[in-house]
Amino acid sequence: MADFMGMMKQAAQLQAKMAALQQELETIEVSGSAGGGVVTVTISAKGDLKGVQIDDSLMKVDEKEILEDLLVTAFSDAKKKSENVMQEKMKALTGGLPLPPGLKLFG
Repeated sequence: MADFMGMMKQAAQLQAKMAALQQELETIEVSGSAGGGVVTVTISAKGDLKGVQIDDSLMKVDEKEILEDLLVTAFSDAKKKSENVMQEKMKALTGGLPLPPGLKLFG
């Protein structure tokens, strides 16, 4: 029974650490860029869009489609970086403990 109580205590500690990590991920920002840096998108490590920067050279009516494509590419770049940050934070939190596939820790 002592092992079970120890596991429950560890689970409660992990849950508290997960809550703190979720708050931390909201404050971490990563940027992704496209077109050699003419479009930059900034998102939180949780994937929330925080900002968009567009070089003045793209502000031409006939280049609207290019700008739209660059925004999508920059967001994808930032999203990949945010996922890498989240994975690194999770490794640090769980000490490399393998978690079951599909375990959803963040909503």
